[in-house]
Amino acid sequence: MIVVLAGSSGLIGTALAQRLRAEGHELRRLVRRPTQGPEERTWDPATGVLDPAHLDGADAVINLAGAGVGDKRLTDARKRVVLESRTRTTGLLARTVAGLDAPPRVLLQGSATGAYGYRGDTPVTEDDPYGDSYLAGVVRAWEGAAAPAVEHPDVRVAFLRTGIVLAPSGGALGRLLPLIRLGLGGPLGDGRQFWSWITLEDEVRAILHLLDAPVSGPVNLTAEPARQLDLVRALAERLHRPAVLPVPAFAMRLALGQFSDEILGSLRAEPAVLRASGFTHRHPTAQAAAAFVLPAS
Repeated sequence: MIVVLAGSSGLIGTALAQRLRAEGHELRRLVRRPTQGPEERTWDPATGVLDPAHLDGADAVINLAGAGVGDKRLTDARKRVVLESRTRTTGLLARTVAGLDAPPRVLLQGSATGAYGYRGDTPVTEDDPYGDSYLAGVVRAWEGAAAPAVEHPDVRVAFLRTGIVLAPSGGALGRLLPLIRLGLGGPLGDGRQFWSWITLEDEVRAILHLLDAPVSGPVNLTAEPARQLDLVRALAERLHRPAVLPVPAFAMRLALGQFSDEILGSLRAEPAVLRASGFTHRHPTAQAAAAFVLPAS
């Protein structure tokens, strides 16, 4: 396939690009700087510039672009960056795709399980409505920006509602693993909140699966949700370390501000659509995820 990828420099995008190349697909990477190789095509979402020729002949477009929600404190200015980095890229790609005489047959649009807000211990699936949290509002606008492609009769659009991505380095565990290695890891808050998670390997496999699976609309890219403390304990056991020192909720809020809501809030998002489409997780449990993140040396 010919695949156009936006957001190829992040954790997921980097791993996905490597896998696409390994499987023999032709990759076109959209970048915001002068090109440095034959894969790259320049675009500028901030000013709405995207040459439609970059998408000519493409079979699929995958959009993972967007500023990190937890990278910096969520001031009002940062919130605008988070929102606009998603809606501008998504809107520009969707309009360009919809305007082509022969558009790509599929757009896989990045999204997040934060769409549902915080639901405690109640399982949620793709049939559940948007929540009322900060991130739920971002996701509503983010997915809404894809409307031109969604409305095109020849384009299948799936929203990749990704959970917390677990990887050997970077991502959600980038700050937590060093503490666990020192025996300082433990519950965040009371630790009983559900985390909707997926390993980086399964995230990439799921995206590749959705290039062909006849699925449209929201897709929860998660494994079986687990309580945060159970995930930390599984990681600590791999390192033969304790996982008993709690990080109080008030300390999380002091350190992370509003983003602490995303860490302390409980969301039990089930991968109902992904499972129904025939996808099988390679790391379905917390223990399997810990073995992936911390392979035996």
